[in-house]
Amino acid sequence: MAITSKPLPAARVLEPPLARATTARGNPSQPPGWVGWAFLAPNLLGVLAFTLVPLLSVVGLSLTSWNLVSGLSGIEFVGLQNFVDLFVDPGFWNATLRTVLYAGISVPLTVVGGLGLALALNRDVPGRAVLRVIFFLPYIVTVVAIGMVWLMLLNPSAGVVNQLLGAFGLQDLPGWFASSHWALPALIIIAIWSGVGYASMIYLSALTDAPTQLYEAAQVDGAGAWTRFRTITWPSLVPTTVFLLVTLFIGASQGFGLIALITAGGPGDATTVVSYYMYQNGFQFYRFGYAAAIGMATFAGVLALTVLTWRAQRGRTLHD
Repeated sequence: MAITSKPLPAARVLEPPLARATTARGNPSQPPGWVGWAFLAPNLLGVLAFTLVPLLSVVGLSLTSWNLVSGLSGIEFVGLQNFVDLFVDPGFWNATLRTVLYAGISVPLTVVGGLGLALALNRDVPGRAVLRVIFFLPYIVTVVAIGMVWLMLLNPSAGVVNQLLGAFGLQDLPGWFASSHWALPALIIIAIWSGVGYASMIYLSALTDAPTQLYEAAQVDGAGAWTRFRTITWPSLVPTTVFLLVTLFIGASQGFGLIALITAGGPGDATTVVSYYMYQNGFQFYRFGYAAAIGMATFAGVLALTVLTWRAQRGRTLHD
């Protein structure tokens, strides 16, 4: 008698909860789209509240005449009249010239000094790490501390700097912040002193990424130190140099703290740069519409300089 077996029923495969959730909602490794926006929301709100809204407010305010005392009801639309007045204002052009002198001298010297310091600290010298910290400290010290120290150092009668100059036999010593001729050069000296360490750290980070294989090939070919710098080091540092020029010039054009603390734009108007001239019109003369127009003109000038600097460096970089 033949025994026949019935086929067993197919085993029921139970789906794990994760698989059912995947079928119902999609890939569980990809969160819903709102999660990404939730992470971005704080930063977006910050940019909107502290960057975009103030920028649009300045644009709108530059087209008005407002003295703040009269309240919001005292805002009067004047169109482009503030910019017309700005174009014929000798005080604005004098402040612009001082800003160009202040930034045009301090920024290139800061970059050159930072490059030289970086090349020196990039060598195997004793205490290199400590030296890097020492040179970078002035950049992170508060403006108040810097101003107080330099006020004492550059005191015309009891300052250390003039005493050292007198020890070398100099008779006609600079008056520094008390002199209309020496106040702006003194600010330039402080700007260079406080910025060289920062520039050197940026250059040092760029030097660590320099193409070592090109240096090895140049040494094999017998290239000297100047040739290696001119053909390898400098082209590789061009993007870093452009970054420093742009950021330092923006910082110099907005420099306000030291001037307000040490000279208050004086003696006379010897150190009244554009940023301080804007402050005077806004918070001393209550011409907020005119001060906003000065800010817009400064923004346009810095933007134009940034674009020109960026275009000038095209084709001059070193490509691996």
